[in-house]
Amino acid sequence: MGSALEAKRLEMLHELVPKASTVAAIINPSYPSAKNLTQEVQEAASHLNLKLILLSAEKESDLEPAFMTFVQRGAGALLVTQDAFLVSLRDKFAELTARHAIPAIYPFRDYVTAGGLVSFGPDFADGYRQAGIYVGKILKGAKPADLPIVQPTKFELVFNLKAAKLLAITIPPSLLAIADDVIE
Repeated sequence: MGSALEAKRLEMLHELVPKASTVAAIINPSYPSAKNLTQEVQEAASHLNLKLILLSAEKESDLEPAFMTFVQRGAGALLVTQDAFLVSLRDKFAELTARHAIPAIYPFRDYVTAGGLVSFGPDFADGYRQAGIYVGKILKGAKPADLPIVQPTKFELVFNLKAAKLLAITIPPSLLAIADDVIE
């Protein structure tokens, strides 16, 4: 489901930083859906008339050179795609985006609580509740093979106002109005 959200994240990032005509995206090429993520991000960037810089990171040592490339090529914003490896580096992302003054959007709230600017993705608390309902059905005798695949139904938009202030970004009222959480 996460890969289907990359276009929406890029759209939100463009609304947040409308003057950024060049946007970078970081993708882990080892992620199983990397090809789909790449295609979705490219299509969304084309639709928004944005120049896209795609870079890969599959180990922590790839991040610093990727950020240097973003800066050298004039990226005005960064999209971090969904990936368990990348989320494990959320503190490093917060540090690098602050150091290089690059506004970024992330797929999970964890990045924002670590100091990132904004995230849009599945609400994991709701997902855990849905998993409990699913397990309850199995414990009551339902056969797992007969149950439908459950996709996330609740998503959250989270902003970090401290990060916005450090980046000298004013969050548009249209985005703040739909935010699920604002970290001060």
